[in-house]
Amino acid sequence: MEKSKAQPQTRTTEDRFYKYGWLYHLKYSSGLYLRNDTELHVTAATIGTKKKRIAFEDAIRDVCKQIIPARQVRTAFWPCETDPCLQVADYCTWAIQRKWEGDGKDVRSYDLIKDRINYEYDLWQKGTTHHF
Repeated sequence: MEKSKAQPQTRTTEDRFYKYGWLYHLKYSSGLYLRNDTELHVTAATIGTKKKRIAFEDAIRDVCKQIIPARQVRTAFWPCETDPCLQVADYCTWAIQRKWEGDGKDVRSYDLIKDRINYEYDLWQKGTTHHF
């Protein structure tokens, strides 16, 4: 998500901005991979202060309830260094970010993982207005 293209009301807080990412990610990808009887376990890395952490956790839980209400959903928030899967996810999102940002020429890390990526989407791709 190119933050500068997000309208000001989308960026009132950091957790609200990233909530949009979670919302669209689950809205457009969950139908591809989840059946009605699927139990979903969402694990995210903890961040920042207690107040910030609670805001992010609440945002993720809210999105899960909106998008996949009929399924069993569990959320967990752990320090990144305690879970190797979170470290892998962090690397993958970093590699994708490097591909999309700037001139898009830094694809070395992306090329290492691209055969493992099922879905990626530039949320504000069509937008041309930069709000800051």
